[in-house]
Amino acid sequence: MDTGEGKSAQAPNINAPPTGQWTTGLFDCFDDTGICCSTWLCPHSIFGPNAEIIDQGRTSSRSATYIFCGLSLVGWAFLYSFKFRSKLRALYNLPEEPCGDLCVHYCCLVFAISQERRELKNRGLDTSVGWKGNEFAMRKANLVPPPVVPAMTR
Repeated sequence: MDTGEGKSAQAPNINAPPTGQWTTGLFDCFDDTGICCSTWLCPHSIFGPNAEIIDQGRTSSRSATYIFCGLSLVGWAFLYSFKFRSKLRALYNLPEEPCGDLCVHYCCLVFAISQERRELKNRGLDTSVGWKGNEFAMRKANLVPPPVVPAMTR
């Protein structure tokens, strides 16, 4: 079946995580101990690549990391990082839980960054290759198959 752009329509992946639900909870750090430990030891190194992918390459990992580090020095990193949580939620239609994004990043910054990394990973994205390495996967996930027109009836 042709979509008119030279690409064939993809059937939805039935094994993909459901849109509208987080794949892990905010405090489920030990679902992936590697991400958990890395985030607690060096949150900016996890946040930067997250931001690049969530922002679909408009923000580089390096610049996000530097801004986050600079704001961390004065305790304001949450004012920058919460915006990326909001963008992630918009991408996958995720609920704002357990409270607003700003509140989550203010009260539980490391937990939030860790959850966001797990979410990207669970949705099949590899933060180690940056936006360019994940661009096709993200674009493919946003493709919607064309509607099927029902047969004519009398």
